[in-house]
Amino acid sequence: MSEFLDLHSKTSKALRALADRGMREHGLHLGQNHLLATLWEKDGRTPGEIAAAVHVTTPTVTKMATRMAAAGLLTRRPDDRDSRLVRLWLTDAGRALQGPVEEERRRMEEAVTADLTDTERRHLLGALAKIHRTASGLLDDPAGS
Repeated sequence: MSEFLDLHSKTSKALRALADRGMREHGLHLGQNHLLATLWEKDGRTPGEIAAAVHVTTPTVTKMATRMAAAGLLTRRPDDRDSRLVRLWLTDAGRALQGPVEEERRRMEEAVTADLTDTERRHLLGALAKIHRTASGLLDDPAGS
């Protein structure tokens, strides 16, 4: 494996474990914070809209939403205009997690980048944005060229 891919893989696994630990402190499973974030941005989205926003499949969102509804974080309601569609709506408990979850993510980001200078942080974010854009473009290219 190339040096970049190996280091990226190890870093991703470590960050995922840290994020999972942080989200569990708020009663969430990793990934549920992303579903919540899409609803904090715009409440009442469909599972398909959320899936597209967080880059997972609709069945993944549906399964996650079932667990989160059981935990009292969101509710499901039929769409007002199309009864075939279901929309997900935050409960007060789901809304109340926004501040603590965003603070947890901010603390984690500060902790893992504490040894970087401000310039190194800017360069890292710029490089990661370019890599993400390129990788996303490669995924969007059906020919894989």
